[in-house]
Amino acid sequence: MDRVPSELVAFAHRLADAAGEIQRRWFRRPVAVDTKPDASPVTIADREAEAIMRELVARHRPEDGILGEEHGRERLDAEWVWVFDPIDGTKSFLAGRPLFVTLVGLLREGRPVLGLVDQAIAGERWLGVAGRPTLFNGRPCRCRPCAELDAAFLACTSPQMFRRDEERAAFARLLARVRQAIWGGDAYGSGLLALGFLDLVVEADLEPYDVLPLVPVIEGAGGRVSDWQGRAPGLASDQRMVAAGDPRLHARALSVLAGR
Repeated sequence: MDRVPSELVAFAHRLADAAGEIQRRWFRRPVAVDTKPDASPVTIADREAEAIMRELVARHRPEDGILGEEHGRERLDAEWVWVFDPIDGTKSFLAGRPLFVTLVGLLREGRPVLGLVDQAIAGERWLGVAGRPTLFNGRPCRCRPCAELDAAFLACTSPQMFRRDEERAAFARLLARVRQAIWGGDAYGSGLLALGFLDLVVEADLEPYDVLPLVPVIEGAGGRVSDWQGRAPGLASDQRMVAAGDPRLHARALSVLAGR
């Protein structure tokens, strides 16, 4: 059921290539910044990158659905639904840091079956397809084994994403148990997890387009990703994510977050 035809894999690369051209055009150039209702920044680069990907889908795959951060949702009941976050890490983009990525995901009947993470400035690309090993720039990559929290390197975008008292308390418990933590990077951290340089990524205040493209990438590298309750990500998922390179570490992180 989850088999992804080769032409759709090729099309995902084409979508990311188109978004990358937009990003390189605007990177480290003065751009106007608007503030969205959730207080996050958005630029012409975000909007143009998503617009070009949506145009390609409309031209070549008009029967497919689309879920995008900047331009909304269409036909989410379609068999195949494309998921776009044109610039995951707009703050890094604005600061001139090449830690932002484009996320391209593909759902089949609501299940994430393809994910692509692209850093256009550095020329780095991760591809995850259900049932296949994750590729980094065309070569297989794997998460590293790390079963214990006191040996784990954890990444998190920002402590400000934990908005509720119980979230802050749960994350503080986990932070006290890991070996080291780094901040910033958004979805780039999940790419580093798949490469075996990080062990744990914990986030909150996310949307489906932030998470769903990451699932095939992480799982195809041997890792595990869920919400804080251990449930598989989906269109109606919890806004909080736990990803680990080692399933044993994933279970231990969930236990600490739950206060057990």
